[in-house]
Amino acid sequence: MIASSGARPLKRVVIAGGGTAGWLAATALVRQLAGLVDVTLIESDEIGTVGVGESTIPTIRTFHQFIGVDEDAFIRATNATFKLGISFEHWDRIDARYFHAFGSVGRSTFVADFQHFWLEARARGFGGDYGDYSLELQAAAAKRFALDRDQTLAYAYHLDATGYARFLRGVAEPDGVTRIEGRIAQVERDGESGAITTLVLASGARVDGDFFIDCTGFRALLIEDSLETGFEDWSHWLPTDRAFAVQSETTEGPLPYTRAIAHGDGWRWKIPLQHRTGNGLVYSSAYLSDDEARARLLAGIDGKPLFDPRQIRFTSGMRRRVWNHNCLSLGLASGFVEPLESTSIHLVMVAVTWLVQNFPFGEDSKALADRFNARTRREWEQVRDFIILHYVLTERDDTPFWQSRRTLPIPDSLASRIALFRESAMAYQDKDELFRTDSWIEVMLGQGVTPRSHHRLPATMPTAQLQGALSELKRGIAATVDRLPPHAAFLERFAQPA
Repeated sequence: MIASSGARPLKRVVIAGGGTAGWLAATALVRQLAGLVDVTLIESDEIGTVGVGESTIPTIRTFHQFIGVDEDAFIRATNATFKLGISFEHWDRIDARYFHAFGSVGRSTFVADFQHFWLEARARGFGGDYGDYSLELQAAAAKRFALDRDQTLAYAYHLDATGYARFLRGVAEPDGVTRIEGRIAQVERDGESGAITTLVLASGARVDGDFFIDCTGFRALLIEDSLETGFEDWSHWLPTDRAFAVQSETTEGPLPYTRAIAHGDGWRWKIPLQHRTGNGLVYSSAYLSDDEARARLLAGIDGKPLFDPRQIRFTSGMRRRVWNHNCLSLGLASGFVEPLESTSIHLVMVAVTWLVQNFPFGEDSKALADRFNARTRREWEQVRDFIILHYVLTERDDTPFWQSRRTLPIPDSLASRIALFRESAMAYQDKDELFRTDSWIEVMLGQGVTPRSHHRLPATMPTAQLQGALSELKRGIAATVDRLPPHAAFLERFAQPA
């Protein structure tokens, strides 16, 4: 064991599994805790990765700054495009469409958020659509994008998940992460404490550690097979349980947004990369057969499929404890919430960040684990509620699937949010909560919720003043969008290495 400059030895961290989750953890640990931890990652080329998380949210940029990722190199390595939000099609009603944009909408005051001014304008017969006051939505609609020093646009990425893991490996290994090729055959635990001590590979090699990170995907070899942590099933709220995924040739310039298109028994995604398109169809096996789902996916693809569709089976929910004994589960090993709002990679990143901030350097880590588990549960439940929101607020009754969604029992935490917005147009973002106030408003309005009242402060504004303020916002957004180049043209700067 390598000794640090102090009296205490390095903590041996063993990551079971690679993929996006494993290499994100490895990169963050080796870059943020250099000299304090010794990081080993075990992965087998024989075991494939799910790789459906090709759409991200803006928090990825903060995490990249945290671990020192060069944006240009990342974009080239992952065939990435830029993302300004998600287009939701056929969710509230067939042929209806709304956009969940990144960034802020309009301009709020200390007393009243922007939606109250917009609702007051609508009550007086003007104001247009709520999305008229979103820079990101208008840029997306115009298929325009650019980066600038002032970070005018809030954005994320569409990326090749396999290329992303390979890129992170190229960062982590030179910085000191040891990669071991092999398949884990056995997990050994201390007979007294129950903590994991050793991973035994199929080759017979033994890898000892002090702290273990389970990134073995749905197999959950450490957190579940060995530690029997338990799983909390959320399928009564989120009944979709299968997906088919396939890449296809690109037939048009890449859009700067993800498309989430509802169908009769679930929804499908379209994710544009620079040179291909990611396609997927999420569905409930209680309403749609596998053969029908596969055919429906292929029928909706514009370009030629690049391989046979791969099926992914899942159950929405999470581990009862994502940190158990001396093992932390990440990614699919910790649970799964369907990828409707592109949260999978974010949930890995936030867990890795918390681990770096709360790393168990002492012998006893029970209090750290308890705090970590409580915080993680809050984060996952808030994401769960936001996903359920898209299903329960619908007027669709064209299929048994959508009829069942309209009568879905929902968590009290979500019911209270919907009631608050419907009653008073009030929305909020709790501390440490992922989704912003703007996000809750955009989706609730998009899904057809009409507030019965709103804050009366805007009622004190003369009509001419309110009209002028909204018109100024629109003009400013339009002028900014006009200055942006087409998204496809902007991506040309990343086509060849500098």
